[in-house]
Amino acid sequence: MSIEVKAPVFPESVADGTIATWHKQPGEAVSRDELLVDIETDKVVLEVVAQSDGVIKEILKAEGETILSTEVIAIFEAGAAGTSSKVADAPEPEAAENTDELKVNPAARKLADEKSVNLANVVATGKDGRITKEDVLTFVKAQSSAQEASSVPAPVSASTESKASSPAMPVFAAGERIEKRVPMTRLRSTIAKRLVSAQQTAAMLTTYNEVDMTAIMALRKTYKEMFEKKHNGARMGFMSFFVKAAGEALKRFPAVNASIDGTDMVYHGYQDIGVAVSTEKGLVVPVLRDVDAMGLADIESGIVEYAGKAREGKLGIEEMQGGTFTITNGGTFGSLMSTPILNPPQTAILGMHKIQDRPMAINGQVEIRPMMYLAVSYDHRMIDGKEAVQFLVTIKELLEDPTRILLDI
Repeated sequence: MSIEVKAPVFPESVADGTIATWHKQPGEAVSRDELLVDIETDKVVLEVVAQSDGVIKEILKAEGETILSTEVIAIFEAGAAGTSSKVADAPEPEAAENTDELKVNPAARKLADEKSVNLANVVATGKDGRITKEDVLTFVKAQSSAQEASSVPAPVSASTESKASSPAMPVFAAGERIEKRVPMTRLRSTIAKRLVSAQQTAAMLTTYNEVDMTAIMALRKTYKEMFEKKHNGARMGFMSFFVKAAGEALKRFPAVNASIDGTDMVYHGYQDIGVAVSTEKGLVVPVLRDVDAMGLADIESGIVEYAGKAREGKLGIEEMQGGTFTITNGGTFGSLMSTPILNPPQTAILGMHKIQDRPMAINGQVEIRPMMYLAVSYDHRMIDGKEAVQFLVTIKELLEDPTRILLDI
């Protein structure tokens, strides 16, 4: 029985998608719930799985093609028997009778001769279909990996195959003057457009301050074990304190929690805070809903869950929409000071940084304290400088006296 394979229903904010990777080809055996194809949208990568056992009869939309919501992308034959998709079972490609007809860089040809590689089997990625030295190196590595895999049989999961097929940073040999052109993903392209748009359309300013982390670090040291025992292993991290402090500050300064819609200013009576998460494919911002009603353990658990989904490419679009404020932590990567860029249509964003011991004047005495620089970028069309500074000072005061933030233990 033939079944139409359709793209998922895209949310209203997503106009179309792109076929990223076909994990199955026509004629290959497919099991129920096995991954067929990845569809990349402006925000997330969506997976389409098989509804029953069978084979793909025909692929209607190739990799790289743009598709619409619910569009038919393939024809699936339910119950049909197919061939194995294992690489080891696939026949070796026939060698070209004359490799001199191929477009090959001299360095690539020399390396192929040294490694006894048949250039006809090498996939060319260079300009105008030219085989580069990197292409030969990639082929040699693939052969080695295939030999190792055949000696130690192990199933390869769909998620592993997905990661392997996703664009990655090229690895170049030392001393080689070669280039590799990789298409920008839809997610990376969307991030770029949004960042440029934010800088061009908003009157963005940034105010800075610093917070003494002594009290929070002492609190974590004292209550860490008790906290984890009560909340089923949830860690008492720094981010939960910042989310709670930001949530309280947003209630006191509604303009910072607002957004701009054309010529209207939209004030939100709730605090939905997005926490930026870095992934191999780019930065995503899942949203914690109603943080005012969340305890520290709920926030930590939510962040861990979202981070795991983000890195596996399983975040839903609904989990990244509707935030009223964003927190980003460059300190995770060692940043001491930075200027965060707004996440439209939000009007402000908080930037955290690394904690570093610095000499501070405390009651007339010089003491070494763990300090962190904070930065709040804001849209001056919506927020006055006074409000932005007072908002950041409020966060600073709450963090330096964390007993004012309810510890759910």
